[in-house]
Amino acid sequence: MPKCLINGIVHAVVMLTIGLLGCGNIGHIIANYQGNWKIVALYDQIFDRARELAAISGGTPYQEFQEFVSAPVDLIVEAASVRAVRLFGETVLLHDKDLVVMSVGALSDPAFRESLINTARDRKKKIYLPSGAITGLDNIRVGQITPLSRLLLRTTKNPASLGIPATERMLVFKGTANECIKEFPRNVNVSVALSLAAGREVDVELYADPDVDRNLHEIFVEGAFGEIYIRVNNLPSPDNPATSYLAALSILSLLTHIDSPLVVGA
Repeated sequence: MPKCLINGIVHAVVMLTIGLLGCGNIGHIIANYQGNWKIVALYDQIFDRARELAAISGGTPYQEFQEFVSAPVDLIVEAASVRAVRLFGETVLLHDKDLVVMSVGALSDPAFRESLINTARDRKKKIYLPSGAITGLDNIRVGQITPLSRLLLRTTKNPASLGIPATERMLVFKGTANECIKEFPRNVNVSVALSLAAGREVDVELYADPDVDRNLHEIFVEGAFGEIYIRVNNLPSPDNPATSYLAALSILSLLTHIDSPLVVGA
């Protein structure tokens, strides 16, 4: 077991053991970061991906999900897809593993979300949602204490990422988050995270702008406390332009502090 020296006393360092569900870009970022965790088990529906990442991390790749979910790990990190969360999330909890969900859009379905939460409660397990591509979720949670009078997410993306032809900035959607999910299912994680934090529906404005090369998220919040304005201009992950680098970094931060006795901004 690793040890560290603090004030002349040798202390054992407890390593968090992880099962990695999904071995793509975010999985590689987790595996390459020297954190206080160890990847013990890996699963991907494309087995070669799991085997490749296992060679980097030293974990064991599994071809069968049931063998993977039975591996001796503290928690399982989903870094795959909305579909993966819906297929495997409940099984993870039933195997007495905590669950980290990157594909927060899976929780847009109220029935599925409540079922997952109830399973976690029954098994005394935790479901962790990293902050992802935005910031300020801790303060937006005040909406669950005192009602918010305004909660708006304004997102601007390059038309190519939306599959829309546009030669100038244009509004392509205005409505609620649930309505946006139906029309733009690949652009839901941020709106769902905001909804879950605030405990209420989020209004969404989605713009296509050929002059932007980054995803821009602006969050407007008003309530009894005053006003909040957040602007996040995301750079893409170095090895996958479809993934925000901030989203990848947020999972590293969560894993780093998950067992810390000092909790900031909860």
